[in-house]
Amino acid sequence: MNAAPGASVFGAVHLGYIVVETDRFADWRRFGADAIGMHHDDLSHDLMRFRMDDQECRFLLRRGPAEDVVAIGWHIDDHTAFERIEHRIRAHGVPLVEGAEEEAALRGVERLLRFPGPKGITQEIYTTPVTSAEPLNMLASGWVTGEAGMGHVAITSAKPTLMRGYFATVFDARLTDCIDETISGVRLKIRFLRVNERHHSIAIAAVRGLPIDPVRTRVQHLNIQTASLDDLARSYERVHELGFDMALSVGRHTNDKELSYYARTPSGFEWEVGWNPIVIDETTWQPTTHQGISTWGHLPVGQTIVDKLDQFRLGARSLAHAEKTVPALSGAGIADD
Repeated sequence: MNAAPGASVFGAVHLGYIVVETDRFADWRRFGADAIGMHHDDLSHDLMRFRMDDQECRFLLRRGPAEDVVAIGWHIDDHTAFERIEHRIRAHGVPLVEGAEEEAALRGVERLLRFPGPKGITQEIYTTPVTSAEPLNMLASGWVTGEAGMGHVAITSAKPTLMRGYFATVFDARLTDCIDETISGVRLKIRFLRVNERHHSIAIAAVRGLPIDPVRTRVQHLNIQTASLDDLARSYERVHELGFDMALSVGRHTNDKELSYYARTPSGFEWEVGWNPIVIDETTWQPTTHQGISTWGHLPVGQTIVDKLDQFRLGARSLAHAEKTVPALSGAGIADD
């Protein structure tokens, strides 16, 4: 029996893997394994992976000039939900491509479908991850993945309503809450979307009143969640000791209550390591708007006036280049909170 296309897939979607294109393999190896503490596998001169659990791949790094996230993989619980998503994408006239066997193997999955995503980030879906019996060799005691997925992705956008509509159309993403924040006189609104029990798997940040994007990379940051507070503290120390840039010091967020810090990756986007965020109870949760990103901490580390001016320069440059969207999947009538 074919899956009913109109039924919700909420709760059956989990962030599964990330694909990064970079030429800075040596730096990424030190960052991911020696600083953050994940398991590392060299596949070839042009391919490298990081593991966090028994899934063969959580981060695939391939050699190339982008210095950015180029694809996001979503683990779909079962074939019924998978077919619902596939049907939606085809029904909206958006092309779907089946990944080659070699591509699926590199990502540690049996089969994948890919389709266009906002800001040019390819979206990929799969149902069956390949697990590895090889023991994990990593500095962290463990990471929280499972039903909550492996973390979240934060994206800046000049068209946040279209981006929110996209993830609502494709994955039935729900608005968890919003944050209003003013940084250096710039007013930001951040919308947090969930697709399962994790407080958010996607965060969308926009400059209020200005159609600019102040970030060079497609993603602003990635997040992964440590199993223990000690893991968080020790990785923070290693990031400092190994000389990687720290973007924001340790702090606690107002909305998901996660304790975290933000390091800067060798590719330039940020990497948040967090611990102990709240888990959403769907029976009681109501979206709210918080004032300010953090209750304490998360202070900029080593930021200068030059850095701030560079952000404004990037924002101005974004006006000359239209942000990539997928109008057919971006939904209509999503209110701009």
